[in-house]
Amino acid sequence: MKSAIISCLLFMGIQACSQTVTQKYIPARSVGKLPAISYGLGDDRLGGARMGYMDTELLFRVIDSTAALYHVQLSKYHTAYVDKAFLRFDSLPQEKPFYLTGSMLAKGDSTTDSVFIAMDAKLPYKSYMEIDPAKIVVEIFGVQSNTNWITQLKTLKEVKNVYYNQVEDDVLRVTIELLHRQHWGYSIGYKGKSLCIRVKRQPAKPDLTKLKIGIDAGHGGTNTGADGVRTGASEKTLTLQFAKALEKALKKKGVKRIVMTRTNDTTYDNKDRILLYQREDPDIVISLHLNSSGNPQTKGVSTYYKHIGYRPLTAAILKRMLELRLDEFGNVGSFNFMLNQPTDFINSLVEIAFLSNVQDEKKVVSPAFQTETANKIVLGISDWLKNLK
Repeated sequence: MKSAIISCLLFMGIQACSQTVTQKYIPARSVGKLPAISYGLGDDRLGGARMGYMDTELLFRVIDSTAALYHVQLSKYHTAYVDKAFLRFDSLPQEKPFYLTGSMLAKGDSTTDSVFIAMDAKLPYKSYMEIDPAKIVVEIFGVQSNTNWITQLKTLKEVKNVYYNQVEDDVLRVTIELLHRQHWGYSIGYKGKSLCIRVKRQPAKPDLTKLKIGIDAGHGGTNTGADGVRTGASEKTLTLQFAKALEKALKKKGVKRIVMTRTNDTTYDNKDRILLYQREDPDIVISLHLNSSGNPQTKGVSTYYKHIGYRPLTAAILKRMLELRLDEFGNVGSFNFMLNQPTDFINSLVEIAFLSNVQDEKKVVSPAFQTETANKIVLGISDWLKNLK
């Protein structure tokens, strides 16, 4: 990796560079469809571990480069990596010597609670969930606090308290305490120069029939997924069959609002799936896949989550799935799968069984097993709802 100070030509998108470089970074803005920040240079089949998705037009300071990524300085002691496609170097305003936060406002409307943090500029951030008690934590990079009041209105119904700490000279941590134990999701992004955290409320009466549920049939079209070891059955075909079985089971229980990613064999980019569900704003999204391994003895069912606040649903579904006489492959957390990344809605990835295992494959190609699986997922959701407080 070459230093950014040595050559401005290292950075794609920069058309001109002065003879003498007086700063150790080049400012840039985030662009594109669901730009993401990665912690480091690690990589695997799911991509590098992501800090999270971010808004567009955020101000970044590029300090170095690899073949595919820009190395960015978030604050004095924090750096990260951004795919080159997600940064633009044109039309940048004059940078300020420092950036400040202003007042904060927390209020509710007819459906959600929102926290607004006034900012000097659109700066990078990350967010995460905490449990016991439930909290949303937002860290804003490259900023100093000038927040001298936080207004909290009685229209709030899920946000219990909002406070902040300047945890480093240029990192502000905002904590949003929630009323209920269960996280129902939140979206984060800028409205003007204010960073807005939109917090979803727990339904007054959590009832399966009142929920809006997304069903994501994995793969599709040119993305075929895994193939059965004996039958050659395609994952994309089987996930659609399981998805339709789940849709039928939910309708039978009285669920009227169901969003299907796909209802036929079509190619659907994972980012477009996320954008679909961000528009549709479901309460829950269940993504259905079938697993595969180089070891033909590996078998079993597993559920996956990234955000700790969504673990209870995945655990409840797995418990019911084990009643299908499948081996346990586990409930896997901090999972880097793209459909687990959004904080906007509760989500669970279900890897029903292994197509690379003869015994599992025999089960998943059976229509009766597909119906049983759908019923168990519905029971898992119902069990989870019963445990809510």
